[in-house]
Amino acid sequence: MKWLDSLTEGSARSLAKRTSRRGFIGTLGTILVGASGLPLLPVARGGDAADDKAKHVNDPTSCDYWRHCAIDGYLCGCCGGSENSCPPGTQMSAITWVGTCHNPIDGKDYVVSYNDCCGKATCGRCLCNRNERDTPLYVPFQSNDYNWCSGSAKTNIPYHCSTARIVAVAK
Repeated sequence: MKWLDSLTEGSARSLAKRTSRRGFIGTLGTILVGASGLPLLPVARGGDAADDKAKHVNDPTSCDYWRHCAIDGYLCGCCGGSENSCPPGTQMSAITWVGTCHNPIDGKDYVVSYNDCCGKATCGRCLCNRNERDTPLYVPFQSNDYNWCSGSAKTNIPYHCSTARIVAVAK
């Protein structure tokens, strides 16, 4: 086994003569930074992603549903209601925010009224936060960040879920 010790010692001394600690640390750093960039490289994830999105574009319980282009909240379709109506035990808010969404099926743009359903505790299912053409709070009727249940006749009425009702075809 003396020959293995001699070989290991000779290799280590030879390596020590050709490199420095700073050089080793620099090379190690370069390798680590390069390795951290590997997940950023493009990867073929299969053709099913586009197909999956196309399936959900007409599903009212999906965040990818075309009417939900400016929604922020829990979808009433998952909470006992529908995209047009509130679940039992809740009431639709008197005030609303609006958005214009493109229906990929017929190719038209629609004005969509987003009404919050109020009166029960938060649903907690199917959270969807899409901010297409969302405006800041100082333009309230196109902002989805406002508590629309606060406009109800009763004070401190809790938010439950949000609907997406078609109002008109956009011109």
